[in-house]
Amino acid sequence: MAKTPKLDAKGYRKFGMRDKLAYAAGDLGCNMSFALKGTVQTFWLVYMMLETGLLSLLLLLVQIWDAVNDPLIGSMIDNDKRNYKRGKFKQYIFIGSCGLLVGGAAVFLPFPNAPVMIKAVLFVFGYIIWDAFYTVANVPYGSMLSLITEDNAERAELSTWRSIGSAIGNVLPMVLLPTLIWQKVFYDGTDSFLDKIVIPEEFTAEQFLTNPLTGEAYAIGDQVLSPETGKQVEILLGNRMFWVALIMGVIGFICFQFMLKNITIRADESSVKTSEGGEKFNIIKSFKNFMKNRPAVGATLAAMGMFLGMNSASTANTIMFATYFNKASMSGLIQLIGFLPMFAFIPFIPKIANKYGKKEASVVGTIASLVGAVIMLVFPTIQNPDLALVVYLIGLVVYGVGMGVYTCVSWALMGDAIDYNEWKFGTREEGTVYSLHSFFRKLAQGIGPSMVLAFMGLLGYEAKYGTIAQTAQTSHNMCWLVAGLYMFSAVLQFIGLAVIYNIDKKALKTMQEELAARKNAD
Repeated sequence: MAKTPKLDAKGYRKFGMRDKLAYAAGDLGCNMSFALKGTVQTFWLVYMMLETGLLSLLLLLVQIWDAVNDPLIGSMIDNDKRNYKRGKFKQYIFIGSCGLLVGGAAVFLPFPNAPVMIKAVLFVFGYIIWDAFYTVANVPYGSMLSLITEDNAERAELSTWRSIGSAIGNVLPMVLLPTLIWQKVFYDGTDSFLDKIVIPEEFTAEQFLTNPLTGEAYAIGDQVLSPETGKQVEILLGNRMFWVALIMGVIGFICFQFMLKNITIRADESSVKTSEGGEKFNIIKSFKNFMKNRPAVGATLAAMGMFLGMNSASTANTIMFATYFNKASMSGLIQLIGFLPMFAFIPFIPKIANKYGKKEASVVGTIASLVGAVIMLVFPTIQNPDLALVVYLIGLVVYGVGMGVYTCVSWALMGDAIDYNEWKFGTREEGTVYSLHSFFRKLAQGIGPSMVLAFMGLLGYEAKYGTIAQTAQTSHNMCWLVAGLYMFSAVLQFIGLAVIYNIDKKALKTMQEELAARKNAD
């Protein structure tokens, strides 16, 4: 006999673990696709060998379009008055999840010998298709948080569980992808191994048959060393990426379907308004309101800092591990070790947020991230790569402690910012506020990697050399670039949360009491 679920005062199934697991599964599904973003840049830079300036421009163009597309989709959801059997939010998520089945793989079509113009076209169309479906799924998913429950503590729990889903969705690709797509090169006794290496015109095949440190011919099983750095060559197996992305799309689809089946929306979706008095949606007015919404701006700046700094460092970080530390295939595992401390906070975040406040806890986290970033600025000054890696890892651990606090409450901060919009301006605008937040996040996701690629070019990286013939100075420059990006990320997060975001524990209580009074008066 099936167990009868307990109902709340409105007749909905009571909020509980089922909702939290389902919401976590949703972000896991999103991140099965989102986690590929850093690999996209590496794939097109190292395997497809697009020049840094061209790739920087293309990445900026497609990401700006995607950022502009976010508010449009948010407003489309806000203004959609049709009655869907599963509800409009779930309907849009279902459509996006279907597209993401193959959308991620579309940007990893492996044609390294194609003309530059064809490569550029493949990149643009593949990226637009993929990111469009991601936006269709992600915007309504994020907006649902404030519709699943109106209770502040329950929203904090949802945010925490979303972070769990996000962490799993990021950790699995972070650890597994490098081991699947990077390979160290060994001499096999024939010249066939040279087929795996794209030798730049300035070099000859003979240079890769002779040990640059000893001047002697390689013996079978010897490591093949770069003639520039004297370190073992690691190559990217780009032809595998299409299939890996396709498998991740299937896993993401399954996660989305689990979420859609098990989560309950308890607020009336038809009550979501984009303007007062039935006016037509006005993007300019909504944008102005958003910019007046201090907590939304502060939370958005913090998120932009994360993407402009830490996430944008992914390509430079990969090149650094491949050419300086000579551990590209282990880079994901090393990054995971650095961020393991953030998982320690997950069980305690609801209690911490309730006792001290979400803003207060996240500010302390940003201070820890600043300390970690300072430590990371030290590792490029250390001559011994092994010792430098240890210092880098220590800095990453401390940085991860701070990020653990922030990421667990970041979405709850935006949920409160949506309430703030209603409190100050009389309109909730879930879809619009969240999509404008997503607009700036994605703008940062576009500008950040684009700027990093440009900096990599200025610091000596040449795409035609891949990871086999970059100079020792270039590989060391990547260390400074990575350390600087982490510091930049921590500074922006501190400004956004400590200086701009203005809903502390006391203000949150006042806001909730006044909003409750308005609803009771109606």
